[in-house]
Amino acid sequence: MSVLTLLLQTAPSGSTIGIVVGAAFFLLFLGVAFVAYKALKKTVKMAFRMTVVAIILIIAVAGSVSLWYFSGGGTQKQKPPTQRGR
Repeated sequence: MSVLTLLLQTAPSGSTIGIVVGAAFFLLFLGVAFVAYKALKKTVKMAFRMTVVAIILIIAVAGSVSLWYFSGGGTQKQKPPTQRGR
């Protein structure tokens, strides 16, 4: 039980979550590209098939990088302390 509480003690940072989401997005589109490649195997020529797969992979890479980049968020701005004047 103490190992579980030790592992769950800190939350992952924004960039770590961004990397995981980006990798999952890429793997999802990699699977879509593989299915598209196999589905188009007997119906179209190799050049068109590879173009479709390349477009899907470009979308996957661009989406993964953008998800990772925008998930960082940077540091939050600190609020100035409130002034209590009387």
